[in-house]
Amino acid sequence: MSAVTEAPPPLAPTAPRAKPPRRRGRLTPYWLLLPGILWLVVFFALPMIYQASTSVQTGSLEQGYKVTWHFVTYWDALSEYWPQFLRSVLYAASATILCLLLGYPLAYLIAFRAGRWRNLIMILVIAPFFTSFLIRTLAWKTILADGGPVVGALGALHVLDVTNWLGWTSGDRVLATPLAVVCGLTYNFLPFMILPLYTSLERIDGRLHEAAGDLYARPVTTFRKVTFPLSMPGVVSGTLLTFIPAAGDYVNADLLGSTDTRMVGNVIQSQFLRILDYPTAAALSFILMAAILVMVTVYIRRSGTEDLV
Repeated sequence: MSAVTEAPPPLAPTAPRAKPPRRRGRLTPYWLLLPGILWLVVFFALPMIYQASTSVQTGSLEQGYKVTWHFVTYWDALSEYWPQFLRSVLYAASATILCLLLGYPLAYLIAFRAGRWRNLIMILVIAPFFTSFLIRTLAWKTILADGGPVVGALGALHVLDVTNWLGWTSGDRVLATPLAVVCGLTYNFLPFMILPLYTSLERIDGRLHEAAGDLYARPVTTFRKVTFPLSMPGVVSGTLLTFIPAAGDYVNADLLGSTDTRMVGNVIQSQFLRILDYPTAAALSFILMAAILVMVTVYIRRSGTEDLV
């Protein structure tokens, strides 16, 4: 018997290989990010590096400054101006708490109860931004003027007795006191608290409130168990947007306060523009930045949320 061998079938034509994507397409996102990166480098990173080198320099404006790695400037600045640092943290924290107490009910009203008046109330919230920060602060000098209606009302309600006992006012005078500075900070930064709170509250599904009511939860329980936990991203964002600029502010303390209410921002401004001690001013700036960074990091971790608005 002879074995019959068959020829192998012809191979099927192979499909042409897809061309690999061009390298230019892969680099497109990076080219789009390039303007923002350049902006941060030129207007943020380079000034930070320059200020860091200034903080370790020695010399004078007449003779010139040289980098001598004089880190003692940090310790000298902190040991001399630590009261202003503590005062800045205290004023900023007080203003942040007041903004939260005032802003949360208003944000809740806008999100759930405003109805057709929502847009009007939102315009009123952002209306202070239509004028200069300086003009808004100067207006409080008229509002808190000695013998004015606001001071008279506070005296009639015996509020000044409490603030005098706390050391926040002096007699019947509110201007040039810590209370005036905190009032200015609260007013100027209140919109920064309301807007994130409103955004966070608006995202809450109303059916969750209905479900809580169906489970016979009281309004207070619903707020404590549902509304407030879900609005925590707005609370964290609002407190950060209020505390950080308030801690470094110097306009309110300069216009509404006195020499006894100076904040660290006033010291930095004076060192840069009046005393012309650039190393000390730069060291104070970095100490303030480091302190705020540590406090913000601890606060975010303690808050239990990383979903910021």
